[in-house]
Amino acid sequence: MEKLERLISIVMILLQKNVVSATAFSQLFKVSKRTILRDMETLSLSNIPIYSINGVHGGYGIMDEYKIDKRLLSSMDLENILTALGGMGQILFSDEVELTLKKIEAMIGSEFRKSSIQLSFYDWEGRSDILQSLKICQESIIKRRLVVFDYIDKNGTATNRIVEPYQLHFSETSWYLKGFCLQRQRYRTFKLSRIDHLHMDKNTFNPRGFSLEQEHEASYQPELVPVKALISPSIKDHFIERYGRKSIENYSSEYLLTTIYVPQNSIGFQFLASFGTNLKIIEPKSYVEEFRNYLMGMVEKYV
Repeated sequence: MEKLERLISIVMILLQKNVVSATAFSQLFKVSKRTILRDMETLSLSNIPIYSINGVHGGYGIMDEYKIDKRLLSSMDLENILTALGGMGQILFSDEVELTLKKIEAMIGSEFRKSSIQLSFYDWEGRSDILQSLKICQESIIKRRLVVFDYIDKNGTATNRIVEPYQLHFSETSWYLKGFCLQRQRYRTFKLSRIDHLHMDKNTFNPRGFSLEQEHEASYQPELVPVKALISPSIKDHFIERYGRKSIENYSSEYLLTTIYVPQNSIGFQFLASFGTNLKIIEPKSYVEEFRNYLMGMVEKYV
């Protein structure tokens, strides 16, 4: 962490806390107590009214006259921020996110730390493998440096790419990199788990003005087909979560009727096949036929 960022963080924490010990600051920022002492001297020389208290329960504080109104952000506001960041922390393991969480925790009184909301994500082992790619991409975006990598598309075709990185995007369970591919001379989206041998190039680039229109172009948008299917009540919750209650209607004592929009390709087929015998597609006939062929291909693997 840069010294300036650390100084700003110290002021933010002291504005919300009465007294914070040098030990607490050194542990939070992973620096020595001597460094914290120098930081306090720097803040004092900058006319920020820092005071110190000696003793076992001593530490540093800011004069009350200097403090801002804490109600600008209520404890509930801070709790909501902490909950949201906690969810991000589970899908993006990084020192920066962890430090931000600790900053917010320091601004909330202990009586408000028991959140009424808890977020949980599967702790997939592969997530730690993706972390290094995330760090490289994020650093390259900030420094405006090209990234170079080998990419394997959904058909298994391997190509080498040189890309101007603009944005990292998390969708459902996967991370994606959006950028301008120099080989294709187009905006493209790359799934991080399909990227190998990623590294930040020494060459920089001038941003092309990555806009919402270009972001849409970079996103993979398969054509969706309206599909009617009979589903077992046991999987009703999955369709409510994804498509809403309006997509489901009563059909019989055994089945519900759902109308959903899915791609007419392997991506859509894989999704529908995951429900096994709890789902039966009835319309349109062209989709039923292609889905049947997809399932037969699966069966042939085990004949």
